[in-house]
Amino acid sequence: MPAPIEDYAVIGDLQTAALVARDGSVDWLCLPRFDSPACFAALLHDDSAGHWRLGPAEGGPATRRRYRGDSLVLESEWETPDGVVRVVDCMPPRGEAADLVRVVEGVSGRVPMAMRLRLRFDYGHITPWIRQRNNDLAAVAGPDAAWLHAAVPLSTDDSTTTAEFTVGAGESVAFVLTHRPSHEPPPQPVEARRALHATERFWREWIARCDYEGPWAAEVRRSLVLLKALTYAPTGGIVAAATTSLPEQLGGPRNWDYRYCWLRDSTFTLQALLGTGYVDEARAWRDWLLRAVAGDPADLQIMYGLDGTRRLPESSLPWLKGYQGAAPVRVGNAAADNSSWTSGAKCSTGCT
Repeated sequence: MPAPIEDYAVIGDLQTAALVARDGSVDWLCLPRFDSPACFAALLHDDSAGHWRLGPAEGGPATRRRYRGDSLVLESEWETPDGVVRVVDCMPPRGEAADLVRVVEGVSGRVPMAMRLRLRFDYGHITPWIRQRNNDLAAVAGPDAAWLHAAVPLSTDDSTTTAEFTVGAGESVAFVLTHRPSHEPPPQPVEARRALHATERFWREWIARCDYEGPWAAEVRRSLVLLKALTYAPTGGIVAAATTSLPEQLGGPRNWDYRYCWLRDSTFTLQALLGTGYVDEARAWRDWLLRAVAGDPADLQIMYGLDGTRRLPESSLPWLKGYQGAAPVRVGNAAADNSSWTSGAKCSTGCT
């Protein structure tokens, strides 16, 4: 069963985002974009729909978690009978491919660790063809390919990859998961520690542009980082959320796909960004808007895709049982259809 939604932390690279549970499991990640099919969809089902856990072998939630400063570099720390260990997670700003970097750092003692990777493309529906060579793994299914580069030996059984190792004080073990279209050659994996530093530097330099000096400054900066994380860098579009089908009420059917750009929601985000000195993001969104609505003004829609796509056909995924049983799981959003909006189907199409 997925964790309570409030227990998830988010990391992202301005093109997609991952949700990390307190036990070190990545339970949601769509690649290569926010609105792509998920390769980890345990959030909406269970571990069989794909996840990536990295933590102490004894399991359990992290004792402490925090972001490094005003960044999306996440630190999870466990105090165990054998010692203290930390896992640092990030998604560096996109280079030639999408990367998810995870580094285990020994703080004290010697802690047995366990890694379990279950890649399932197309929202948990497709089990990839997996090939393994030494500490590297390649997984391919249709248009998707992912590579795992690890600093420890891997073992694959029943399309699930595991590793067991021990980390001592001052030691570190790195894992890098990289995604690229399957028809393209494998990318060069990033160097994990260099990627951590580059990601932290990116966010430190970005938040330094904030000119807000009022009350609750720390909370304002953290909120701005999250709003920035929901921008889609290639086009300037701003998504309403990084997830689909999280219910408005537990167990209920109002489970909509919010991985798209609502004009109303984006306007509120831009007000926050402009009010704190972020003009470049506003210009990028204005350019996105001009492209998205180009044509007859009478055809203006309330929402569009990340790149301005107008048609977002809605369907359900019956093989997923939904977050804590809230079905159906939906992809696409019928609210993009102006006829549904104007005919009074506001509530039934998820644009509340």
